[in-house]
Parts: sequence; C-alpha cells; structure tokens
Amino acid sequence: MRQGRLPDGFGVRIDPSVRTYSGGRVLIGGSPTRMLKLAPAAAEMIGDGFLEVTDPKTAVVARRLLDSGVANPRPKLLPSTDDVTVIVPLRNNAEGMTRLLAALRGHSVIVIDDGSDIPYAPPPCAESRCKVTVLRHEVPRGPAAARNTGLRAATTEFVAFLDSDVVPKAGWLEVMLGHFSDPSVALVAPRIVALDAESNQVARYEHSRSSLDLGRREAAVHARGTVSYVPSAAMLVRRSALLDEGGFDETMEVAEDVDLCWRLEQSGWRLRYEPAARVAHDHRVSFGKWFGRKMFYGTGAAPLAARHPGQVAPLSISPWTVAAAVLLATLSRLGLLGSMVTVAIAVLRMRRVFAELDQPTRVAAIYVARGFAAGLWQLASAMFRHYWPITLLAIIFSQRIRKIAIAMALAEGAADWVKHREAGGLDPVRYVAFKRLDDAAYGAGLWQGALRARSVEALKPTFSS
Repeated sequence: MRQGRLPDGFGVRIDPSVRTYSGGRVLIGGSPTRMLKLAPAAAEMIGDGFLEVTDPKTAVVARRLLDSGVANPRPKLLPSTDDVTVIVPLRNNAEGMTRLLAALRGHSVIVIDDGSDIPYAPPPCAESRCKVTVLRHEVPRGPAAARNTGLRAATTEFVAFLDSDVVPKAGWLEVMLGHFSDPSVALVAPRIVALDAESNQVARYEHSRSSLDLGRREAAVHARGTVSYVPSAAMLVRRSALLDEGGFDETMEVAEDVDLCWRLEQSGWRLRYEPAARVAHDHRVSFGKWFGRKMFYGTGAAPLAARHPGQVAPLSISPWTVAAAVLLATLSRLGLLGSMVTVAIAVLRMRRVFAELDQPTRVAAIYVARGFAAGLWQLASAMFRHYWPITLLAIIFSQRIRKIAIAMALAEGAADWVKHREAGGLDPVRYVAFKRLDDAAYGAGLWQGALRARSVEALKPTFSS
C-alpha cells in the first residue's frame, strides 16, 4: 500500500456493521470480514466510534482502521473544483451531450468525439456554461482510447470521466473531492442511479438492479470486497496516478474499468465508492438492447481473467460451506445430520480464532452462521448466473435437482428483491423474472467469451480457508 500521512482534521468513523469486543480493543467487520486488534491506547482514541487526526499517532491509527476496512473516511479538507477537468467520450450522442453540458455549469470540459458520423460541435449556449474543448478521432477507437486522449490533454490535478448518457446530481463533485485529501487515494466513484425510473418494466427493474448501481453503502474498492470495481460511466481520478498506470487498456472493448481499478489497487493506491455523490444514467430500457448489454458485460470476464488470474472467479467460498450445502441438498436425515456436523466442526475451528474474546464459542457460531448464509447465497447466485447452462442440464436429467433448483431460483430472487428494492421498482414476481433473465444474459455472455478465448479461467471457482 502507498503510504501518505493523513492530514490533521481528517476523520474516520467505524462502520455501523462492525462489532466491537473486549472493551473496544477487538473489532470484527469489513469486506472480506477480518478481526482487528488494537492496543488499549488506540481503542481509547476511537471513543464513540469517531477518530479525528490531530498528530502522527492518531494518523497511524486512522490509517490502520481504513486499511482494515472497519472504518470509513470523513475528510474535512477538499481540493478546489477548479482543479478538475471533465472528460467525456462521445460517439453519435449529441442530444445526450447537450443534456450533460447543461448540468456541468462552470466546469472545464474536454469532449473526445470518437469518430461520430457527424463531427460534434457544442451548442452556442454551452460556451456560456462551460469551457468546452472538442478533440476528434477521425476513426472510432473505442471509449478507452477516447478517455486516454482526454487524460493526456488535461492539465489539472484531477479528471472526472463522465459518459455522454449521464447527468450528475447537485454536489456530486464536491462530495467526492474530499477523499483526495488522503494522498494515497487515486480514484473515487459516485453511485449511479436511473435517469428514467418508471417508463416501462425494464426501467423499473434497472431502477433497483442496474449493473452500474453498486448500492447505498460506502466502501473501499478492492478486488475481493463487496465493491470490487466501479464503472467508468462516472469516476473521479488523480490524473498522475492514471498516467503512471498508462490509463485505460485500449485493447479491451468491455471491462476496461474493472481492469483499471485492479491495476491501481495492485500498485498500492486506494479507491473509494461514495454513494452520497450521485450521477443519473440513461439506462437502456428496450428489452432487446437491455438483454444485449447484459450479454456484452458477460463477455468481459474472459479478458479480465487473462490479465488478472484468480481474481475473476464467479465463486469464492469455503470448502466447509460447500460440504454443508451438498449434504443439505440431499434432503435426507443423514444429509441434514452431516450438514450439522460440518457446521459444528467449522465453529470449533473458528473458536480458536476468537479464543481471546469473551464467549468465543458464541462469537464463532455467529460468524460461521453468517458465512454459511453468505456462501449459500453465492452458490445460488452462481447456479443461475455464471453456471446456468450446467444447472439447466442437471434440471433436465434429475427430478430432485429440478425441485431444489426451482426453490433456490425463487428464494434467491426474492432475497435479492428485499436487498435491492427501491420505491417505484417492480413487485417481487416481476423482479424475480427479470433477475433470472438478467443472469441468463450475463451467463450467456460469460460462456461466449470463455469459448472465444478458449479458456475456462473465468469460470473456475476459488476456495477460501
């Protein structure tokens, strides 16, 4: 990790999901879940869950809390918005560009016209709102190349990448800029919400479950975390960090944003997802375009797996969870007993980790149960998203598997609806139907990409201890 002292006045707050033990000296939480042990003096600094940096010692503790994933940043200092250039890749979407410029009042904007059929010229009214520079690729080279052209042309310390089909909400930039008072942060991304939330059934589903919307909870961005990447449709970056990494990979037609996030992480930079900043996206809401886009996203797994072996696994799960789930799926008394024994063994193993805590068996049981539930969720999701062709064959040839699969498809879909539902979204029945179509499209793209690459790397699960 890159080290840079957090400035005085920078704050960190313990995440609400984190549990404290032993008088605040042991914290358990983060993604993936980990246990952090603090010295008594460090525990006293945190007090009611908030720590403000005032000297080198508090700076060290704050950094440790952030890097362990148990705390979130609360910066008070922020760079000026004058230090930001907005870069927009554009191809044949002058209408969307006009809408975007209307929301970017006062900003410096570089538009990269990536071979539009009619060369783009900003409307006269845009000049009164923004300083607009247009650069053109005579032949389309793709959004990654367009962003890199803008990155090289910009001169400010920070650049914001926005696609031409988004509209930023008020305050979007200021909310994200504060994170860069941490000198080790290279990238911050907002929550991407729906511009059209109710026009038809697809729009209502995307309002709740868009692939671009990473949810309500703030988080560090890292490959094995809850938020493993952020989409390039809207992101704010430290320009020097991207230049050092060579910008976006122009050979990638899809998932170039995932690749960039992971390369930055591997170089020791920190990345943040900040849902308090919001940018609205004009989702594809005709069924054909929506389904095709989901397939397109799936094709990105194979090139990612080639560049980042072991990080694209559809499933990362404990062998104990797999064993318990398989035994449970037999629907027999012996299977149920075997599943219970497997879970009990896992609790005893986990108890050793929590031996220093009060009631270590109880704590171990809680976290094993949570891990088992999360593992079942992963298995169910992977069955119908990444591995649905295999699941379909199993359903055809086994009546028992058919019953289990139908029950899991409904249960996983309903649980997903509870987790992601939004006001104005679909009812549970329609949501589950669209979720299964969403998964089928992505999985089809995943298998198509794997066959094209002649590699199963993107389909291989990984097993955690």
